Amino acid sequence: MQRSEFRHFIELPVHWGDQDALGHVNNVQFFRYLESARVAYVETVFGLPVRADGEGVILADLQCAFRSQLEYPVTVEVGTRIARLGRSSFDVHAAIWRQGAEAPAATSRGVIVWFDFRAQKPAPLPDSLRERVRAWETLRPQE
Repeated sequence: MQRSEFRHFIELPVHWGDQDALGHVNNVQFFRYLESARVAYVETVFGLPVRADGEGVILADLQCAFRSQLEYPVTVEVGTRIARLGRSSFDVHAAIWRQGAEAPAATSRGVIVWFDFRAQKPAPLPDSLRERVRAWETLRPQE
């Protein structure tokens, strides 16, 4: 994944406590950075808060490929994009870079489901959100 594929970025500081006994950022922290970026994407692009009320998003699958280690102190930049829009789900791609670096320290792919919390089942992704994503993304999502 390359930076040019992404329009949505957030910056996060790596904290001393993010490291493990081996002196590098623990793999769990990578998932937290990705989570912060997904939430920011939904809030920014969808214009919605992330909460379990009415309809909203839930994470169904998440994979992370660790490309290089991160150490304190550094700021990371997390890029997030929607690569595919389905009926009730969408594929999200993300990458984590050291600030200013060209090669990502990690890449990620996941599936998010549009969910009806009252009925406790997936719901069709609203057309208004599809339009927001299409208008936002640099690379048009597959459909």
